[in-house]
Amino acid sequence: MSSIVNKIKEKTTGKTESEPKQQQPTSEGEQTFSIQPHPAQTNDPRDLEAPQPGGGLSSNPEYGAFKAREPHVPSPQIANNLPPAASREEMRARAAELNRE
Repeated sequence: MSSIVNKIKEKTTGKTESEPKQQQPTSEGEQTFSIQPHPAQTNDPRDLEAPQPGGGLSSNPEYGAFKAREPHVPSPQIANNLPPAASREEMRARAAELNRE
């Protein structure tokens, strides 16, 4: 089937597929452009950047906020051993004490 199609194509265009395609000559100053595949896997521009040393938490993608887990719920043993919450007056007194120094 493909041989029939190739024969028809050859007669209509006058070229065969086995002939090498000739490129048009370009002058020295003329720019040529070609389409390259985009390296991005997602729409996030940070995916294209490599981790930078000393960049903090943002330099390592494993520490990203989108990978965060649910809040930590302490065990009943730890929750029962916590001191009672301080009142508002106690917190204000502690803040005043720390700000004096």
